[in-house]
Amino acid sequence: MSLRFKLLLIALSTLALPFSGWLFVRQMEELLRQGQEQTLIASARALARALGALKTKLPPPGAVMYIHQAPGAILIDGYPDDWRDLSAFAQNLGPASDAQKVTLLLCANDQWLYVLANVRDATRTRVESRDPRAMTSDHLTLTLEHGALTRRYLLASAAPGRFDALTLTDATDNALPTTLDGVWQDDGSGYRIELRLPRAQMPDKLALSMFDAAAPAAEAAEPLPLLMLSPELSMELGQFAPEGMRARLLSGEGWVVAETGTLAGAATAPASRRRWLESLVYRHLIAPGLTRAEDFSITLPRLAAPEIWQALSGVASTAWHPAASEDQVVLAAAVPLKADGEVRGALLLEQAGDALPLLTNRALLGLVGASLLALAVAGGMLFVFASALSLRIRRLRNAAERALRTSGKMDTPLPLLDARDELGDLARSFARLLDEVGTYTDYLRTLASKLSHELQTPLAIVKSSLDNLDHQAMPADAQPYLARARGGAERLGAIVRAMSEASRMERAIAGADAEDFDLAAVVRGCVDAYRPLVSPRRLDSELPTESLLMHGAPELIAQALDKLVDNARSFAPDDGWIRISLSTRDDGAEIAVANSGPLLPPTMQDRLFDSLVSLRTSAASKTVEPTPGRADAPHLGLGLYVVRLIAEAHRGEASARNLDDGTGVEFCLHLRGMPRRPLSGSI
Repeated sequence: MSLRFKLLLIALSTLALPFSGWLFVRQMEELLRQGQEQTLIASARALARALGALKTKLPPPGAVMYIHQAPGAILIDGYPDDWRDLSAFAQNLGPASDAQKVTLLLCANDQWLYVLANVRDATRTRVESRDPRAMTSDHLTLTLEHGALTRRYLLASAAPGRFDALTLTDATDNALPTTLDGVWQDDGSGYRIELRLPRAQMPDKLALSMFDAAAPAAEAAEPLPLLMLSPELSMELGQFAPEGMRARLLSGEGWVVAETGTLAGAATAPASRRRWLESLVYRHLIAPGLTRAEDFSITLPRLAAPEIWQALSGVASTAWHPAASEDQVVLAAAVPLKADGEVRGALLLEQAGDALPLLTNRALLGLVGASLLALAVAGGMLFVFASALSLRIRRLRNAAERALRTSGKMDTPLPLLDARDELGDLARSFARLLDEVGTYTDYLRTLASKLSHELQTPLAIVKSSLDNLDHQAMPADAQPYLARARGGAERLGAIVRAMSEASRMERAIAGADAEDFDLAAVVRGCVDAYRPLVSPRRLDSELPTESLLMHGAPELIAQALDKLVDNARSFAPDDGWIRISLSTRDDGAEIAVANSGPLLPPTMQDRLFDSLVSLRTSAASKTVEPTPGRADAPHLGLGLYVVRLIAEAHRGEASARNLDDGTGVEFCLHLRGMPRRPLSGSI
């Protein structure tokens, strides 16, 4: 993980500011909501107390039969197609054990009251209503009450189709219909009855009981009051309801019996994109506890939200739900409606507005904007700081790598030496370490010349002693030991001469005179001379046709090329190949000598050009340097060291690598040219 990325993660910790601000805004919004809720509950309670004086117009307590507004023209045919929109509000009749066995739907228009009864009864004992057996067969008993008048009807039919209801009570008052007719329809699960009666003869109470011939123990149902949306009560409610609010009066079972008013701003123009975004932020980040708007829909004849049932139980409650407009919310307050200490229903008061979301959104968006600005500034400053810090560390790393490539020698001072921070301390520690490495490296480089000088005198004593022993009479069994001592002295002399030659080569390279010459011509001449030398191996060359000017010592470059080619020839097989190439680079030229054969160990590729380093273990092993003479001649690893010195004298470097295809190795000599010395003289 990079330093810049780590500092970026630290910058992200500033996100705690908008998070804490979000929590603060939510708490502020909750307090504002509680204030609005208390205000609306107080208004609803005041309105409920005013309505409590209208005792005769309030809905009756307990269960009722609700009459819906007819959805359209009702065809009396015994089929529920015309009632489809009201099917979800069918009322269950009978005891709890017979739940869902008899359901009833009532609706009315200006002329008629329609009744649809659905009975689940798999057994079939059917007779006409005027048949003497009708009372013991499957039938329904319809009871209508109007004031003190009660009239009962027996509804039965032997087959699907129209039927005539049998009146079971005698009465001359025409406030209730004397006869009823309707349609009886059977299906696989039971039967269905659809009928109508004039709106002018609509009763005050209604009861419907079922008699099943297979279970004749049914009891007569108690008539229940009829209830419907009352225009008169809605007008009375409108006189008390506050302006800009919607008020609904509910019965004890949640049926809407009166409604008035509209929500202020509910019919506004579509919200702009910005307001839509603010509404989305408010609903999902600030006030996620909104209830479903469908639970308080104006089209519902009955409300069953938990807040409504809480109010019907005698405890005031509130709920927030979305408005039709995206940039508004609706506060609904439900309070119990009491008369003479008895809960007669509930009053639902709703208020829509955008002041609370607008105020909250402005606070939240302002906080988010300030937080994002602070985050951007902090992140930008940390990023710039991390970039500058990474650049300084990278400069120090590059300088250390350059020192590693040059065995601790630094052509320029380490950066950051004057810095007063931790990186400056690190740079100064690196500088001291490189000084120690450079001193040790210089000692290793001069070790060969020192050893060659120190070994000359003892080696001369050994040789003179051996020569004197040759003139002395020696036993025959001592001659082999004398020969071995002389051979060891010769090998030691060869080592000393090689070390002396390397020391002289270092001084020669350091004092070589530079000139301008054609590097391509020098390499081309060397290649022509190598062809008979490397035979039977194949020698390939890739040389430019144009001249390649270089300022340096051509004889040193030719000598370095000799050592590289001789090194390649030493371990390339007889049927192998050697390739010499010369190419230009932006800052100089590159000579590459590649050959087939064994690969270099990865750990030794960067050490091959050091002094006294050799990979040879025997004459038959994989070698890096050729065998110049005898098979047992010593190999001190000085040839490639000289190549490196020549490259460094030309401000370049030498490198070795294995070929990508694994067929051999390649030694490269990167040359930039020797520095030009200023001309000396007098004017």
